[in-house]
Amino acid sequence: MSTVAPADWKTLPAPEDSRAWIGRAAEVAAVLATDAVARDKAGETPYAEVQLLKDAGLVTLLGPAEHGGAGQDWPTAYRVVREVAKADGSIGQLLGYHYLWNWAARLVGTREQWEHVEATAARERWFFGGAVNPRDQDVVVTEDGDDLVFTGRKSFSTGSKVSDVTVLEGVLDGTDKHVFAIVPSDSEGLTFHDDWDNIGQRLTESGGVTLDGVRTPWASAAGYVGKEFTPRVYNTLNVPTIQLVFVNFYLGIAAGALETAASYTTAKSRPWLHGGHDTAVDEPYVIDIYGDLTAKLWAVEALADAVAVEGQVLHDEPDAVTEQSRGAFEVRVAAVKARATEVALEITNQVFEVTGARATASAEGLDRFWRNVRTHTLHDPVAYKRREVGRHVLTGELPEPTWYS
Repeated sequence: MSTVAPADWKTLPAPEDSRAWIGRAAEVAAVLATDAVARDKAGETPYAEVQLLKDAGLVTLLGPAEHGGAGQDWPTAYRVVREVAKADGSIGQLLGYHYLWNWAARLVGTREQWEHVEATAARERWFFGGAVNPRDQDVVVTEDGDDLVFTGRKSFSTGSKVSDVTVLEGVLDGTDKHVFAIVPSDSEGLTFHDDWDNIGQRLTESGGVTLDGVRTPWASAAGYVGKEFTPRVYNTLNVPTIQLVFVNFYLGIAAGALETAASYTTAKSRPWLHGGHDTAVDEPYVIDIYGDLTAKLWAVEALADAVAVEGQVLHDEPDAVTEQSRGAFEVRVAAVKARATEVALEITNQVFEVTGARATASAEGLDRFWRNVRTHTLHDPVAYKRREVGRHVLTGELPEPTWYS
C-alpha cells in the first residue's frame, strides 16, 4: 500500500447521506490511486487495501445504522463501487462482491438469521468472501447430527484470504436442495489456494478453495427452518444484484482509464509532427475521440443508475417481488450489462489512440484498465445477455432464474 496517510476517518463524523458516502469512496480511491500501478505489478494479497475499506466505513455501508452501519441503499453501494474501481478495479470488485455476500443472508435467510448476520457484520466490520462457483461440480453437504459438513472444491473464491467470513454453497447429499451458510474464513478444513494468476483483476484473491469437511450448525443454513426451506421469488434476486455490481466496477474502471488518459494527454502527449498543431489537446481527432468515449460512458452510467433505482424498489418490498417483476428487472440488468461491457472494453482500448506510443510504457500502467475489464467481462458471455433482451422484445419472454440470469 501507499505510504500516503489516509484521512483519519475514525475520528471524523461519518458521512450523513448518499452523496457524502460517495464522496468518502472518492477519498478512498485517491489513496488507492497513489500506487495503483505498483500494487498491480506486485500482486500481493491486499490486506492493507481491505483495511482501508474498513477504516473508511465502506464495508458497513449497507449495514443497519443501529449496529454501526451506514444504513444506505443499493444505488449508493453501486456508486461507491464505481468510485473505488476508478482507482483500482480489483478493490472495486472485492468491495462489490462483499456487498452481495453481506446481503446474501437477507436474500436467502429467515428474518432472524439475516438480522443476526447484519448486526454482527456491522459491529465487527466483517469483510465477506464467497466460495460459490456454479461452473464447478457441486460441493456435497452431509448431515452429522446437528451439523452440516461441506466437502468439495471450487475453482474461484473471490475475497478468500482477505475475508473474515466466507459464504459456502452446496447440495444436500441425496437431494436437490441447495444450502447456503456463512462460516469463519479460518474454519478448519477451509483451505484457500494461491493459484489466481490472471492478466487482470490481480488483487481480487480469486483463487481456488478446498472444503475438507467444513462444519457449521444446521441452524446456520440460510432460509431453513426445521431442516426445510421455504422459497421466495426474492431468493432469486442474487443474480441481477451481482450483475449490477459487475456493471458498476466495469464503468468505474472505464472512467478511471479515461481520466488517467486525459491527464496523460494534457501533460505528456505530443502533437503529430505533420498535424499542424502545437499541442496534443488541439488535435481534432483527439478531441473527437475523447468526446465520443465520454458521451458513451455518461450514457451507460445514466442507464446503470436508473436500473439500480428500479432494483431498490424490489429490495424495499422483498415479499412483494413476483416472477414478473423479477424477470422484467433482469431484462433491464441484462441490457445495461451488455452495454457496460462493450463501452468499457472500447474505452480501455481506445485510450491508447489518444495518448500515443509512449503511453504504452510499463511505468504508466495504462494497460491495467483494459486487462481488468477484459478479464472479468469473460465471467459469462455477454451474447446471452443480449439474447435475454432480444427475446423479451420479440416474444415477451422473461428470463428464467438461473445461476447467470
